[in-house]
Parts: sequence; C-alpha cells; structure tokens
Amino acid sequence: MSTVDNQTLIDAWRRLLTGSGKSWVLFAHGTCVVLEQPTGDVAEQAVGILGEFGPMHVATAAGDFRVLELNQGEGWLVTSHHPDVITFVPRDDPEDPSHLAVGLLGRSRRDLDGTELSVVHVEVTPAS
Repeated sequence: MSTVDNQTLIDAWRRLLTGSGKSWVLFAHGTCVVLEQPTGDVAEQAVGILGEFGPMHVATAAGDFRVLELNQGEGWLVTSHHPDVITFVPRDDPEDPSHLAVGLLGRSRRDLDGTELSVVHVEVTPAS
C-alpha cells in the first residue's frame, strides 16, 4: 500500500470542505475527522473519535464502508460507521479502481490511522 504525501491530502480535503464551516483533522494515511461543533483541543477531540471508531474489526459495523466517487475525478471518499470519519483515496493511488478495491484500501488506511493516531494537519473554522 503506497502512501500519499501530506500536502496532497491537505489540498484535497481543503477543496472538499471549503465553505462547509466545519473544522477538521487529517491523519497520516488520509483519514479525516470532520467536527461540526468542536470543543476544546480539536486535535485531541479527533484523536478520541478516531481511536474509538477508526480501527477495523471484522464482522462488526467497524468493517462497513461505502465508496463515493468524487465528481472532479480526483478520487474517492470511503465512509465508515461513524458519519464524521472519512478517508480520501486519490485517483492515481489504487491499482484496481473498482469500488470494492478502493473501499478495502480506504478501510485499511482508516484502520492504520485509528491505531497510529498520527495527526498531520488541523483546520479550525471560527465559530459564527
């Protein structure tokens, strides 16, 4: 499994979330925790969510995912059993672009992010 450089991931998430009014925290393998109502330390809040909902467990809801192809053709979003935990998979990353292969790749990256919990970027949107 290849890794995507941090700046590519940051740029992609900025494009995806521009204008959403939401704060977000990006982890090393492309998983993003989107926070509608952040409280206190945003990174700490995201680490708590991803630590609980990121690791994959077979035959549980943690193994579920859905693949959403982005209209801009830049890749896919792989959702999880938590509505605020999403993994970005760039278009040129998977060898097999089928939804199943992309979903499995995104899920494995979420699992890595949920166990390593390595924050690479925090974007805080001011409260309105």
